[in-house]
Amino acid sequence: MHLEIKNLHTYYGLVHMLKGVTLNVNEGEIISILGRNGAGKTTTIKSIMGLAPSSEGSVILKGEEITNFEPHEVAKKGISFVPASRGIFSTLTAYENLKIFHLKHSKWNIDDVFKLFPKLEKLKFRNGNSLSGGEQQMLAIGRSLVINPSVIMLDEPSQGLAPMIVEDVKEMLLKLKKEGMSIILVEQNLQTALDVADRVYILDQGEIVFEGKSQELSKNKKLTLKFLGVST
Repeated sequence: MHLEIKNLHTYYGLVHMLKGVTLNVNEGEIISILGRNGAGKTTTIKSIMGLAPSSEGSVILKGEEITNFEPHEVAKKGISFVPASRGIFSTLTAYENLKIFHLKHSKWNIDDVFKLFPKLEKLKFRNGNSLSGGEQQMLAIGRSLVINPSVIMLDEPSQGLAPMIVEDVKEMLLKLKKEGMSIILVEQNLQTALDVADRVYILDQGEIVFEGKSQELSKNKKLTLKFLGVST
């Protein structure tokens, strides 16, 4: 297993948000974490990233325990995080946004990002605040690549995007998978998750209530209605 999460418990004050979450992602695999609002999806990836420290459990990357490392240490170990807000520096150009994060030893350089996202190269001198939502998402993913990750975690990458742009995001993720990237996708859009993920986890009230292949979940209307409020 490339990344393994074991029995993770996380609290926000007195609120017990994660109650023994266990999941894993293999090299070159996309997993998706699904669930209703407040189920613990974002808390899970924030706990992996060290942004929401866990009180119990383990985060193991390529055999090394990195539980509750500081976020910058987790990033150095090879995990990057693309938040739902995207975190683009609005007054800097797309190129400058990439340059700030680029590490010299990274196998991904800025030219590689532009090859992956040709549209972004045409916009490299545009400020972040003048980019569309989909263009900002490309930039946020590109910026996460130049820190040389082996795992990328994305929080709601399709949120607020037009259907055509969501298709572009799915294509981006599948391109990264072909490059051998391991991806954890937190997603509200069930169809998006099913289209790109190899395996799916459903969280409900901080606990894993389903783990299985995307094809298996797509056939289980009763389960998706119960825990996601939608039917496949």
